[in-house]
Amino acid sequence: MKIVKPSSLLIAGLAAIGLTTAAHAADTITVVSWGGAYTNSQVKAYHEPWMAKTGNKINSEDYNGGLAEVRAQVEAGNVTWDLIDVELADAVRGCDEGILETLPLEELPAGADGTPAKDDFIAGTLHECAVGEIVWSTVYAYDKTKVAAAPTSLGDFFDLAKIPGKRGLRKTPKVNLEWALMADGVPADKVYEVLATPEGVDRAFAKLDTIKGDVVWWEAGAQPPQLLADGEVVMTSAYNGRLFNAIVNEKKPFDIVWDGQVWDIDLWVMPKGTKNKAAAWDFVKFSTDTQRLADQAKYISYGPVRKSSFAKVLPEMQPHMPTAPANFKNPLQNDFGFWADYGDELNERFNAWLAG
Repeated sequence: MKIVKPSSLLIAGLAAIGLTTAAHAADTITVVSWGGAYTNSQVKAYHEPWMAKTGNKINSEDYNGGLAEVRAQVEAGNVTWDLIDVELADAVRGCDEGILETLPLEELPAGADGTPAKDDFIAGTLHECAVGEIVWSTVYAYDKTKVAAAPTSLGDFFDLAKIPGKRGLRKTPKVNLEWALMADGVPADKVYEVLATPEGVDRAFAKLDTIKGDVVWWEAGAQPPQLLADGEVVMTSAYNGRLFNAIVNEKKPFDIVWDGQVWDIDLWVMPKGTKNKAAAWDFVKFSTDTQRLADQAKYISYGPVRKSSFAKVLPEMQPHMPTAPANFKNPLQNDFGFWADYGDELNERFNAWLAG
């Protein structure tokens, strides 16, 4: 039998096909988050190990929250983001609007101890279009070198006579209105009941009026520690993870006041129409397993949403978690349903108040 050797052209063609197949085997997804220490914790705990395991690539982008860009991409039929880290109210609203993909939650891996995912995730952290990652808090901090009497309560944040100086607040009604009512004497478990009334809203804005002239407004999570470091404010609201990074890693002379902390969760969502749905979902399953959530807590003081992850969090990190007993004495859980219902009108009122 005559053996025909393949031509060099055929070999080159086969090689090209092989290279093309290899190239298509690797996916690239765009993952959008909040930047700074938080995104860095995700890169170390989620991105790098997933890329090493799968050979896929991640483009990491930062944003300042909200659904405006997601909505614009979906409506234009030009979705360039594959996964977005969002707050719970936005996850619920986006799902209701139909601009987010529904997710096959039954495919999430069981916990390391064998507990099914639906029982391993803390109640309220799995949603039709979203998978929770971390528990975080908005707290306030002060520069210990700039105050004579250290603040200890939420009331002290609003007391310009006791502690003079500029305050930093995020440029949004969320948290500010809740804090205003709590500082005005409303118990944590009554805040949303009061805020759901016109009188409660008026009361909250009246309390904010008492410090309005001394507020420096911030919009990005990196700003509050910088405002403190630059001496532009003596105290400021901030995400607890940003403060942990400044205090522990950068050795800044800041201290956190946990009284009245408003705690929340962050979740992964997928815009409707992403072209990389399979790879993005694989990343979600990987990044929210027991070990990866515990790994993230090595880098930042946000608590994992899986129960099976807690035992794997480093002991030295546990006191920095929002849910540590000493920090969780007077907390308020952000009511995503309230903000889904009242967010638009309160944003409108807040913007008008700012302009007034």
